[in-house]
Amino acid sequence: MKTLLAITVTAALAGCGLETASTAATAASIKKQEVQEAQKTMHSAQQKIDGAVQQMHQSAGSREQQ
Repeated sequence: MKTLLAITVTAALAGCGLETASTAATAASIKKQEVQEAQKTMHSAQQKIDGAVQQMHQSAGSREQQ
């Protein structure tokens, strides 16, 4: 009887561990996607900033020529 109880408890705990590992893997996957999206947003913002700086330089250069 004690053996059956021990096996049942062990199986239940193993199931909890598997569920925890699965949840952690899912959370890690979601965080990875969030990081990738943030990197895309940062790259897009950097391109816009670079474009604005270039326009400012062109505008300043055209004023100097006048």
